[in-house]
Amino acid sequence: MSTATAIFLFFFFISATIITYTQCDAVLLSEEIQALTSFKLNLNDPLGALDGWDVSTQLAPCDWHGIVCYNNRVHELRLPRLQLSGQLTDQLSKLRQLRKLSLHSNNFHGSIPSSLSQCSLLRAVYLQSNSLSGNLPSTIVNLTNLQFLNVAHNFLSGETSGYLSDSLRYLDISSNSFSGEIPGNFSSKSQLQLINLSYNKFSGEVPASIGQLQELEYLWLDSNQLYGTLPSAIANCSSLVHLSIEDNSLKGLVPASIGLIPKLEVLSLSQNELSGSIPARVVCGVSRKLRILKFGVNAFTRIEPPSNESCFSILEVLDIHENHINGVFPSWLAGLTTVRVVDFSRNLFSGSLPSGIGNLSRLEEFRVANNSLTGDIPNHIVKCGFLQVLDLEGNRFGGRIPVFLSELRRLRMLSLGGNLFSGSIPPSFGGLFGLEMLKLEANNLSGNVPEEIMRLTNLSTLDLSFNKFYGEIPYNIGDLKGLMVLNLSACGFSGRIPASIGSLLKLTTLDLSKQNLSGELPIEIFGLPSLQVVALEENKLSGAVPEGFSSLVSLQYLNLTSNSFTGEVPVNYGFLVSLAVLSLSRNYISGMIPAELCNCSSLEVLELRSNHLRGSIPGDISRLSLLKKLDLGENALTGEIPANIYRCSPLISLSLDANHLSGHIPESLSKLSNLTVLNLSSNSLNGTIPANLSYIPSLRYLNLSRNNLEGEIPKLLGSRFSDPFCVCCEREIMWQSSG
Repeated sequence: MSTATAIFLFFFFISATIITYTQCDAVLLSEEIQALTSFKLNLNDPLGALDGWDVSTQLAPCDWHGIVCYNNRVHELRLPRLQLSGQLTDQLSKLRQLRKLSLHSNNFHGSIPSSLSQCSLLRAVYLQSNSLSGNLPSTIVNLTNLQFLNVAHNFLSGETSGYLSDSLRYLDISSNSFSGEIPGNFSSKSQLQLINLSYNKFSGEVPASIGQLQELEYLWLDSNQLYGTLPSAIANCSSLVHLSIEDNSLKGLVPASIGLIPKLEVLSLSQNELSGSIPARVVCGVSRKLRILKFGVNAFTRIEPPSNESCFSILEVLDIHENHINGVFPSWLAGLTTVRVVDFSRNLFSGSLPSGIGNLSRLEEFRVANNSLTGDIPNHIVKCGFLQVLDLEGNRFGGRIPVFLSELRRLRMLSLGGNLFSGSIPPSFGGLFGLEMLKLEANNLSGNVPEEIMRLTNLSTLDLSFNKFYGEIPYNIGDLKGLMVLNLSACGFSGRIPASIGSLLKLTTLDLSKQNLSGELPIEIFGLPSLQVVALEENKLSGAVPEGFSSLVSLQYLNLTSNSFTGEVPVNYGFLVSLAVLSLSRNYISGMIPAELCNCSSLEVLELRSNHLRGSIPGDISRLSLLKKLDLGENALTGEIPANIYRCSPLISLSLDANHLSGHIPESLSKLSNLTVLNLSSNSLNGTIPANLSYIPSLRYLNLSRNNLEGEIPKLLGSRFSDPFCVCCEREIMWQSSG
């Protein structure tokens, strides 16, 4: 063969191969266009993001929005955050060169097609934040090239695959409804760097095989149903940076070896049932990287002190609140000079706070509420110049409130309630202009509220309740225009309620109960648009029952009990559809119970005891389907007990005593299966006692005395009340039946 012939044949074969490959590519590309077109037809595209998907364009589909090609083949489909909805079709499986599928943050529903496993080159699948349901196909999890899989925040369920590909680096299936045990087939070959299984329904134990994941940096198992102990093998995860297993049912001890994980920065085991001691090496170390330690809401009883009584670490957050830790408050805490947040609240610490607390120069939050701490607040705390939250509530600190606290100019929250402080509120507190919450309740404070406090315009909560102030409520209380919660209950204030309260337009809670306030309510209160809770009970307020409350559409709680209000229950209260509690007992209210109250569909408590109400109980009261307590006792009501009251099925307490009710006791009361208190005494009821009252399983108090009942007490019912603390008044009823 001549050289020329050989060259000709070489170029002939090369050309033929190119033509063949070109024709093949064209066929495959046509299939991909068809697959994408079919995918689009199944979608709702409100933003028109796919309007440019036109098969007639020169470079279709590679010039379409969201498509990335390489060598004229689709390698990436990226359409996040476009409000797309519809189902994922099997046609996507024809994108055989697909490396990345990103459809997250849309409204896709239906199942994840298992046919996606035919896209064997897939490296990344991002389907998080949609409405997908069904299971997670194991064939996708097993893809040998898959590195990133995120299906978080969907409605997926079922058990997950027992096998995870060694190539997988990022696995996030959080915020779904997966169940069963956590996959335990982990091996040292795995490249997993992140696992997030939080907010599912996984049960069983934390598999010890996780300890083989040498590349693992982040592990989240929060809010599942895991139990058993925390495996010490996790300490073998030498790359671990973040470990969080909050809100499960783990028990037993925390392995001290976890404190030796060299790169660990965050350790969060809150809301479990862990017990015993918190190991010293977890809290304190020499060359540690741990920044955040959260062990709150467990059953720990002790913190192991460091061996040399000194604690060296770079901890920024130390949270051990709500445990059973006792003993003297640890002095070694002063060594944590990098700490920003300390929460030791709801434990059993005793003794006084160490003066060394002043060494915590970076401290921003210090919470030790609800312990048994005593003594004085150390003045060295003023060195904590960054302090924003100081919560000492519920201890036994005494003496006068320290004036030096006013030097903590960055304070946002100051809570000293439930202690033994006496004297007056330091006027210098008026200089804490950043203060948002001031709680001084349940102390022995006296005197007047300093005028300077009214300068704290950033206050959202002011609680001075249960103290011994005197005089009137400050007339300029309305200057605190940021207030959302105002609690002056049982403070000893007298006089009228100042009209300036009407300037507190953000107010949601107003509690002025248990005082000596008098006069009529200022009409300005009825213009507070955000008001949800109004507690004015046990005062000397007077005037007609205020109709103005009917304009507060957000009102959920209204208590005017034990005042001197007169007139009738306003018919317009029926417009308060959010009202859950209405208590008007022990006033001088007359007239009838307005049927319109039965429009208050959220009502759970209705108390009108000890007034001068007359007429019958409205039959429509049965429409109050959420009602748990009904107290109409000590009035002048007549007529019969509505038989349909059983439709208020949540009723726990029913008190209709000391009225003029007549007729029979409705047998339908036996359907109130949640009833614990039934008081029908001192009426004119007749007939026999329904035997089926004994079928009310939760009934604990029954009083039918001083009526005109006949016959004997049903034996089964009588046997229910052998406890002398339960009142059945059997003798009186039997005397009536035999006489």
